[in-house]
Amino acid sequence: MQETQIRLDSLYPAEVAKRAEEVGVTKVSQAAVRTLVLGVLAGAFVALGAVFATTVAAGGGLPFGLLRLLTGLVFCLGLILVVLAGAELFTGNSLIVMAWASRRVSTRALLRNWTLVYIGNFVGSVSTAVLMFLSQQYTAGNGVVGQTALAIANSKVNLGFGQALVLGIMCNALVCLAIWLTLGARTTTDKIVAILFPITAFVAAGFEHSVANMYFIPIGWLIAQFDPSFAQAAGLALDHLTLGGMLNNLIPVTLGNIIGGAGFVAAVYWFVYLYQPPAIRSR
Repeated sequence: MQETQIRLDSLYPAEVAKRAEEVGVTKVSQAAVRTLVLGVLAGAFVALGAVFATTVAAGGGLPFGLLRLLTGLVFCLGLILVVLAGAELFTGNSLIVMAWASRRVSTRALLRNWTLVYIGNFVGSVSTAVLMFLSQQYTAGNGVVGQTALAIANSKVNLGFGQALVLGIMCNALVCLAIWLTLGARTTTDKIVAILFPITAFVAAGFEHSVANMYFIPIGWLIAQFDPSFAQAAGLALDHLTLGGMLNNLIPVTLGNIIGGAGFVAAVYWFVYLYQPPAIRSR
């Protein structure tokens, strides 16, 4: 009787590239309503990671680097939920470009997926921000959680266009590398470990993630608009913490995320492992 051998080691990079291509085809083939709902879930999942990160960042009393490390580590909750529970995240879907480059996905299908997922992510993240504001969790720790939320939001809306763009590029290069590693992983534990270091690194370094910012900026805006006495006590100049300020952040960060994920990760790995020059294809 022949025994079936189960391979437990991770996939090789060339195998990951083929799997990423197949995953891209599957993603764009989903019904619109399913894609949208899974996008909402991903936005909520990332927002939960942001809630966790904001609460930990409010700890204070720790050296800067160590506090950033802990904040990044707990933020990983968001992508862990996206990958393991199943959801559609705009930044991770930059890898669909691999299937597009192989002409297995049309430009229209790619943009349709990105649009639906981006809208879903926005709804999920902002809805979570509204719920967290209504819960008044920001008043925890004698208000230090809310002060931290305001400081995070304020720092983001005060970034210049070019700075936000580059920080977005660096962020999604790491996010897509994390997704790339999970595609090669075999077990739940492997996937979690694959996520931890790249995501912790981007948060600790202060890079910009468009979907995370769909939570970080709205929660700060909600506090500033509907609890002005609390916001005033924080002692911050919040002139740019407006809906326009949020838009001014999301535009360059989103563009940067696309460049970092689609250009610096998906396109490079497609060229290395999937691209076949005309001379090879004609044989």
